[in-house]
Amino acid sequence: MEDIRIATVTFHSVVGEGRRNLDAMDRWITASKNEGAAIVCFPELNVTGYSHLEEIKQTAEPVPGPTTRRLSDLSKSNGVVILAGMVEKDDTNRTYASHLVIKPDGFVGVYRKLHIAPPEQRIFAPGSAIPLFEAGGVKFGIQLCYDSHFPELATHMALQGADMIFIPHASPRGTPREKFSSWMRHLVARAFDNGLFVVACNQTGDNEKGLSFPGISVIIGPSGNVIKKDLGNTESLTVIDLKTKDLSRVRNHKMRYFLPNRRPELYDID
Repeated sequence: MEDIRIATVTFHSVVGEGRRNLDAMDRWITASKNEGAAIVCFPELNVTGYSHLEEIKQTAEPVPGPTTRRLSDLSKSNGVVILAGMVEKDDTNRTYASHLVIKPDGFVGVYRKLHIAPPEQRIFAPGSAIPLFEAGGVKFGIQLCYDSHFPELATHMALQGADMIFIPHASPRGTPREKFSSWMRHLVARAFDNGLFVVACNQTGDNEKGLSFPGISVIIGPSGNVIKKDLGNTESLTVIDLKTKDLSRVRNHKMRYFLPNRRPELYDID
């Protein structure tokens, strides 16, 4: 891993208002560029808005499609890698909660949510691949909200070489302080157990379809310590420099880096 400056956006999305949401993203992408960020991460389904009502399927697009073309133009013009969420449909009309990785050179990658929460299961199909991506000298994975409750996924990403996991959320209800307390039950463990950075951000505000989201962003270091947070409950940009030395300090320590001492032959997990 190389030193890198990243940004997260606590973002207000309105369901079904893709053009409005993309226009709002434009401003935050420009702000990220002005802050010198190499990567900017938006919350889960921020382009289409988040809903588990049947009508959300009407926002689904193929990849590539109009949304990816607009984001590719924004990535190229600003020189920033964009991580953004949308409802994707494949050529059989199955819909996925997907997160895009858009690079200035034209690369478009897709992560499809693997673990679908019970209220979402009649809307979204689960993905079937665990891709990793590289940008700015960093290898990273993506998990979406409910995905983060499954420890094996983070460990798999770490074993494949991830330095960082971005975890965009669309997690409604409660206050930012209550959401922070909830995230601290498991996100710190994903970072600490696997010796990597975890970067999480949530939507904020009323989605105009019956859900309200507490605005929060959290960055956790490979020692499991929170190194930056924003609980402001409004749209905001969080920028942070992530350092190679902090990753190396853990991974070069015999008692703080656990992965080399795993014994998977004992676990017998299907």
